[in-house]
Amino acid sequence: MALKHSYTVLAPVYDWLVSSPLNPARQNSLARLGDVTGKHILINGIGTGLDIPLLPVGAHYIGSDITPAMLNIAKKRAQNCDIELRLQQADSMALPFDDQQFDIIIMHLILAVVPDPVAALRQAERVLKPGGRILIYDKFLKPGEHAPVRRLLNLITRHIATRTDVVFEQVLSQTPKLTVTQDEPALAGGWFRLIELQKSNS
Repeated sequence: MALKHSYTVLAPVYDWLVSSPLNPARQNSLARLGDVTGKHILINGIGTGLDIPLLPVGAHYIGSDITPAMLNIAKKRAQNCDIELRLQQADSMALPFDDQQFDIIIMHLILAVVPDPVAALRQAERVLKPGGRILIYDKFLKPGEHAPVRRLLNLITRHIATRTDVVFEQVLSQTPKLTVTQDEPALAGGWFRLIELQKSNS
């Protein structure tokens, strides 16, 4: 719950902090959506809704976030867009959605924020339809990377805003139905990555 309170405080300045440096990669990630006509898409950890203006029309979107202050900003941003979007307060580590409900899940800057990224990815796997996709944009350490400064920084930042010690491959190993279909560096020498996962049909 500490992060919920932190992001309530950060909500008014969040866009100013992250939009300019991170938006180009955000656009690249969402360009992978393709034709979304009729699809059910979850924006898991929608925050202030920076994804909203970049979303193609035609899908049924649900945007979830644990922090009401962030959702309030997202609601205002959505008023200027033509997409079909429902906002809902929800914890990414315990999603209140049915199994196999979504065709696509967008997880931008959320896996390295939540206290338990394994739980968050397992929940995403659960609510994703077989054959469905997950689009991830976040910062991850590489397997075996020492990164002492980032690991030390994590002792402080994990309680305020974000984790800096998450190794994506370790998280993925706990979700056997998901496989990587794309993985490319986005920012900061590959610390930020654009990753696409697909859920098996079996």
